[in-house]
Amino acid sequence: MPVLRDFRDFILRGNVVDMAVGVIIGGAFGKIVTSLVNDVLMPPIGKLIGNVDFKDLFVCLNGRAYASLDEATRAGAPVIKLGVFFNQVLDFLIVAAVIFFVVNRVTALVAARVPLSPPPPPAPETRECPECAETVLARARRCKHCGSALV
Repeated sequence: MPVLRDFRDFILRGNVVDMAVGVIIGGAFGKIVTSLVNDVLMPPIGKLIGNVDFKDLFVCLNGRAYASLDEATRAGAPVIKLGVFFNQVLDFLIVAAVIFFVVNRVTALVAARVPLSPPPPPAPETRECPECAETVLARARRCKHCGSALV
């Protein structure tokens, strides 16, 4: 079937496979950053500002008081999850910084890339006449010294 063949050809292109690998690695990296924010960075920050667990920072919109975000959620109360939002913003900032540094370094490496082969030497501007051995312009058809035809 032509559709399946076209799809196979599309999938097997190098840039599509590279993009898929990038998406998979990016997803795994995102999980690592989320764990870094939630499990490593936010607990000490919460401890420094008075034993606050950022996951439990919320605003209840129905006017009632709940002891925790889980309790408010189980009660079906409408809540603004400020702590979750702060964690997501920090996630984003870390990922954006890492991507910036990676792209910045790759761009610098590509800009400073040494060519694999040296550029070809420029064509000579002069040559020697085979009859009189005088120097003539490379584009000349006749020698200006002896008048012989140059090939």
